[in-house]
Amino acid sequence: MDRHLILLGTGTSTGVPVIGCRCNVCTSSNPRNNRTRTGVLVRAPEGNFVIDTPPELRIQLLREHIDLVHAAVFTHAHADHIYGLDDLRIFGYRLDRRLALCCEEPVEAQLRTTFGYAFTAPDPDAHHFAIPRLEFRRIGVEPFELLGLTVTPIRLLHGKLPVLGFRIGDVAFCTDVSEIPEESWPLLQGLDTLVLDALRDEPHPTHLNVAQALAVIERVKPKQAYFTHIAHTLEYATTNARLPENVELSYDGLRIAY
Repeated sequence: MDRHLILLGTGTSTGVPVIGCRCNVCTSSNPRNNRTRTGVLVRAPEGNFVIDTPPELRIQLLREHIDLVHAAVFTHAHADHIYGLDDLRIFGYRLDRRLALCCEEPVEAQLRTTFGYAFTAPDPDAHHFAIPRLEFRRIGVEPFELLGLTVTPIRLLHGKLPVLGFRIGDVAFCTDVSEIPEESWPLLQGLDTLVLDALRDEPHPTHLNVAQALAVIERVKPKQAYFTHIAHTLEYATTNARLPENVELSYDGLRIAY
């Protein structure tokens, strides 16, 4: 099997283009400047799982010709990372079983609040497709097995909020991060590929900017790095032209072997 990740979306919480903006990125004809909200599809030995369920999940899966998703893993519970949860409903129906939602306790609590209908006893008169078939699987910072893969969580900070990145083989995905705790740095050593938050050039209270992300890359020295969760102030071609040779902006649909 061809083992790879697909970056389903690479944009910040507004997506790019931003509604009502007429900047050169938002009006660009380059499709790599068109960024849906951040998420990942992982092709595992025993099926597919997503990291986060962004609002455009249905559109992203259709674009990448993904027929089935078997589980989901969550970095945190902000709206741009969870609001596509209901798009998993069709997969529980097709597989005739519950899909695992692998997350920390605060994420579970937020999902139960936001999608209350999905986690209550169904109305006996309701159509059997009406309620998603989902079950929670609690994770923390210890490695866990999912669909034939070992997934290693990486503790990160998104402002003051503890969130998770994930390492799969020699690829790490670290979105929505402004600080890496000291105990997490060893998990970023020896990477072939690092996918890392780099929102914009200007500082931000809850995201790495380009200079900060480059400093992380200089410390951990992956063979290749891609920036994700990108705002509309970073134009694809001109930004890549000023980045180091092994660092690029990611784009929707990018495939990364692990």
